[in-house]
Amino acid sequence: MIAPFGVRLRNAMRKRGPLCVGIDPHAELLAAWGLTDDVAGLERFAMTCVEALAGEVAVLKPQSAFFERHGSGGIAVLERVVQEARQAGAVVITDAKRGDIGSTMTAYAQAYLDQSSPLATDALTVSPYLGYESLRPALEVAAAQRAGVFVLALTSNPDGAQVQHARSADGASVAAAIVAGVARDNQDSNDLGDVGLVVGATIGDAVAELGIDLAASHAPLLAPGIGAQGAGAAELERVFGAARGNVLPSSSREVLGAGPSVTALRDAAARTVDSCRAVLHA
Repeated sequence: MIAPFGVRLRNAMRKRGPLCVGIDPHAELLAAWGLTDDVAGLERFAMTCVEALAGEVAVLKPQSAFFERHGSGGIAVLERVVQEARQAGAVVITDAKRGDIGSTMTAYAQAYLDQSSPLATDALTVSPYLGYESLRPALEVAAAQRAGVFVLALTSNPDGAQVQHARSADGASVAAAIVAGVARDNQDSNDLGDVGLVVGATIGDAVAELGIDLAASHAPLLAPGIGAQGAGAAELERVFGAARGNVLPSSSREVLGAGPSVTALRDAAARTVDSCRAVLHA
């Protein structure tokens, strides 16, 4: 039986460094690599990323939307990316931000988290804005399959605060309620739990202002915004504080901009790992 997701993720971060590289084959990046914006170009791009990075970095995160826009052929490429990246030793987070209720949420979970599915991944990003308990089917499938989920909590997009910082009648913010739900689901973990949070590295003082204790959640913290988007050591201390050791920085532009050379991609990833280690003291 495989180890729980949180254990696998911690081991990968210790062995390969704290870095998640996004595989984001948008049209502009395909063009920059000299590739056509079709299934053939998508496949060349994505499999070059797998060849260069799956044996080197801790985590790869394909963004499902960029595969879905190419239809069934794109989904077939996504299946191959996830399967071959995992076989090469990378932990894979499929970034699909799924969120629904009841049987529909169950179906999403079965598609991505049931290990017998063609799209089976190590973890899935999910949206809790139909209520945290709407995620229960995904949480249950993940637990049964020793997979993980990453719950959107404090995102760095400007409009996110309208929902995430809103407070209920008892004064608690939406984001705080989400983190509290994750903490309950991770309560039996001594280190990283299987339920993670997405927390932008550029959100400033939001965690402190909302009275959120990220460290107590035992959540792996998927953190976009480190490096090219501006977050360094000072910003990480400000946002994550005592939870810095649980941060998984997510980067795509810094690494993917070095392509299409496999060697250049590996070199860029190695530099980014070094910079992430420096700012996290990892």
